[in-house]
Amino acid sequence: MAACLACVSPAQAGNQKEEALADSVRLALSHAIRDERPPQPKFATPADLQRYQQWLAQMSSRLQRKLPDAQLRTEFLETVWYESRRAGLEPALVLGLIQVESAYRKYAVSLAGARGYMQVMPFWTGVIGDHDRSKLFHMQTNLRYGCAILRMYLDMEKGDLYLALGRYNGSRGRAEYPNAVRAAWKQWEFK
Repeated sequence: MAACLACVSPAQAGNQKEEALADSVRLALSHAIRDERPPQPKFATPADLQRYQQWLAQMSSRLQRKLPDAQLRTEFLETVWYESRRAGLEPALVLGLIQVESAYRKYAVSLAGARGYMQVMPFWTGVIGDHDRSKLFHMQTNLRYGCAILRMYLDMEKGDLYLALGRYNGSRGRAEYPNAVRAAWKQWEFK
């Protein structure tokens, strides 16, 4: 097992820094990750439902090579869609970020210690969670944390995606990471 883990390339998370947060931001993030109910998407019209189903089918086809198990892939995509929309993010952006951060590996751990699909740093479980770092390997929890944190960084940077992605990755001011996520994002756009 150890030999197998040594062969796996580490995830790409940078050295994200814990930042001082206003109490209101900490409380909002805490509320954002607290609700552990499974995704229950709701659609205003039948056309919205149909568009979602088309998105799900197209993304499932694209992701099949990375996540061959159909049930896991469907659950993953449903959760990405739900959590990204819940945080006001484009699902394609979140899929691109996951591609760069962990290559869709649930148990990815970076050299800096970030965990899971969205490479969430463990300190976040103390800042806004219940201190249970093992939950960062739970799909919905990891995606919820990652989406909430990215949303917070976007708000902090007044919508500047380049700066927000740099904060998310701990590489603020360097172009490689934001450019890689933007390129991956384009691959996941729904057509």
